[in-house]
Amino acid sequence: MAQRRVILGIDPGYARMGWGAIQIEGERGKAKVKCLGFGCVETPKEEEMGTRLAYLNDALAQIITHYKPDDIAVEEIFFAKNAKTAIMVAHARGVIMMRAAMHSGRIFQYRPNAIKLATACDQKADKKQMQNAVANLLGFSTVNKLDDVADALAVAITHATTAC
Repeated sequence: MAQRRVILGIDPGYARMGWGAIQIEGERGKAKVKCLGFGCVETPKEEEMGTRLAYLNDALAQIITHYKPDDIAVEEIFFAKNAKTAIMVAHARGVIMMRAAMHSGRIFQYRPNAIKLATACDQKADKKQMQNAVANLLGFSTVNKLDDVADALAVAITHATTAC
């Protein structure tokens, strides 16, 4: 019997949070992947951090309610240079993890190099390679210009190919 699952992939951020919902149907290794939707939640720059986090929480709640994902997968944080940015993204990631746990009780996390390997077959793939790989895997004729959206879809694809 064919299995059907909806996966929500999230690229965490406090200024922009990318998201992508995919559906997989079929047996492991032979499953078909279909994009259900994607987008980028942008928080108002003029607002303070708490308000921006509440904005992310509300937007993610609406996305989860609409797509009803079976699994939610999130990219792990990797910052080599800017500690302040890493802390702010960690706050946003905390909201994302909380909202995901409230929905399904489980959150799947993937490191950037694992996402690149699963999606572009190259742990060192750049942003353009990732956008092209996501477009190719989902049958898009054009590439979404926002890195956050391509990254979120790549997270969902990674989960589909490694865990489902």
